[in-house]
Amino acid sequence: MNPLIFVASVIAAGLAVGLASIGPGVGQGTVAGQAVEGIARQPEAEGKIRGTSLLSLAFMEASTIYGLAVASAVPFASPFV
Repeated sequence: MNPLIFVASVIAAGLAVGLASIGPGVGQGTVAGQAVEGIARQPEAEGKIRGTSLLSLAFMEASTIYGLAVASAVPFASPFV
């Protein structure tokens, strides 16, 4: 394997993980903040707010894990080899 291609693949994998983490990270922070604000405004709706926010957080985390899976495959499945 060409060392330059391998290095480029590793850098691409790092960028993929980083970029796949930015969006969900910002989204998770927003969801958590809005959930706390909603619970503070309506304490009686805590169960519904918590359930909905946890489901949303799980979907956001799944997209981050997909990015990690793709990035871990990039150095080994490079089409330029």
